[in-house]
Amino acid sequence: MLEGLDLSQIQDERARELIVRLLNLVESLSADLREAQQENQRLRDEIARLKGEKGKPNIKPNASSGNRNYSSEKERKKAKAPSPESKGPKQERLRIDREETLKVDPARLPEDAQFKGYEDVFVQELLFRTDNVLYHKEKFYSASQAKTFLAEMPAGYQGQYGPQLKALIWVLYFAAQVSEPKIVELLGSAGISISEAEVSNLLIKEQEPLHEEKAEIVRAGLASSPWQQTDDTATRVNGVNEHCHVLCNPLYTAFFTQPKKDRESVIDVLSNQGPRQYLFNDLALAYCEKRQLSQSLIEKLAQWRSAEMLDEAGFEQMVGEQFGPLSQAQKKIIKDGARVAAYQANQELPVVKLLVCDDAGQSKEITEELALCWVHDGRHYKKLMPVCELHQKLLAEFRSQYWDYYQELLNYKQNPTKEAAARLEQGFDELFETRTGYDALDERIEKSRAKKAELLAVLRYPELPLHNNASELGARARVRKRAVSLGPRTKEGTRAWDSGQTIVETAKKLGVSVYEYIKDRLSGANQMPSLAEMIRERAKQLRLGESWGADSGSPNF
Repeated sequence: MLEGLDLSQIQDERARELIVRLLNLVESLSADLREAQQENQRLRDEIARLKGEKGKPNIKPNASSGNRNYSSEKERKKAKAPSPESKGPKQERLRIDREETLKVDPARLPEDAQFKGYEDVFVQELLFRTDNVLYHKEKFYSASQAKTFLAEMPAGYQGQYGPQLKALIWVLYFAAQVSEPKIVELLGSAGISISEAEVSNLLIKEQEPLHEEKAEIVRAGLASSPWQQTDDTATRVNGVNEHCHVLCNPLYTAFFTQPKKDRESVIDVLSNQGPRQYLFNDLALAYCEKRQLSQSLIEKLAQWRSAEMLDEAGFEQMVGEQFGPLSQAQKKIIKDGARVAAYQANQELPVVKLLVCDDAGQSKEITEELALCWVHDGRHYKKLMPVCELHQKLLAEFRSQYWDYYQELLNYKQNPTKEAAARLEQGFDELFETRTGYDALDERIEKSRAKKAELLAVLRYPELPLHNNASELGARARVRKRAVSLGPRTKEGTRAWDSGQTIVETAKKLGVSVYEYIKDRLSGANQMPSLAEMIRERAKQLRLGESWGADSGSPNF
């Protein structure tokens, strides 16, 4: 009955308004019904579990049976021209290790056959075999010094495994996402005798140089741009739920596994896991004033303001002495405010001016500015499931306009001007002032409108990405690792995961062979420039903070 309904054809205004209200009531009741059905199924499964039976299997439906796909990739992406690197013969893009001339058997040639040159055939091959060496180390003894002298092993040959084998194990585990048992199985098929425990030790023991590499990568990455991107995903450490925070920009991706994902944990990441510091100044007071603290406590905090930077123990002691017993919530607010203030006053590390993230609360109010992800915001519209045909059309029309506007922002990034920025800001207001009569859609539009400053940060800083896909891809790398290896079991293992994945993902961004780089490091050769050095060099070329200006936070056009 509602198919093809056109409200504009209804002349009676009261009747039109009633139909709009009825359609929204249908949508609301349909949404409640979906939630009730899901809750009922969950309760049935729980009852079955308590009875010792099996509930409904958790099998995801395919697309034809109604599986919801919230990706907007097809709508927001235009066809891309082939990359110049992909053009040309494969041989021109690959290294030739050796050349060999193949001759025709003279017995096959007739008497009048004439030599006409060569026809080249390029073949890729890989040698996968053992190179086990028995070293005979010269040994001398000096009676006068009562001392034995032994020949030294070649560089990188510590223990019973060589640097190339160690590098292969490292790359298989961290870059190829192969589990330890499968690494043992693969190496065993090639004639290498090694246990899972030995593989584990090679991956996590005595890895301080690689941990320092990771710290240097983060230091260089933080200095390479005034903006950074962040996201997080779950990681179980020895069976306990923790969180892997991802920090990145176009030059690097770093991983930090933390017990929590609260605001202090995010600051830990932005501080490269340096010691926690606290400063209760005007900024910290302003932070507290926005929270639900009593006026009397706010007045006491105002009198307590100080320029003294404190460590965590000193700050907690000072709070206890000044304010006596406080609730955990009150302590948390005061502590978070002081931590944010101390971070922004930090002189030892580059302070991030703008954070690109999703709309998670823990990432807010840490940096001076925030940029939100258009893709995350767009997913909310795709999650709407109208049952009325009229509302389906309204939603489809708005989503089309939404991604058309997104494309205009992408074009602006290529040629930013003040005039284009003003036009796009006006276009944002026009788009998000839309009222459709579909309540759920209108509520969603109003929520997007409230995020105008964060969604339009790109108008001030055209270097910014419009989405947070880079950090999401980093999180996805951890998810794949988690699917293969479940999770680390020790602090050493957790650090190894973070450092290993940081090096792998950063090397990919810089176009560096992970195997060659790790072999260079594990062998002690150190002939390749560090990833941190490469980040600093590339940062000079990309100028990721150009819009901030040399000495100020004002954008330059």
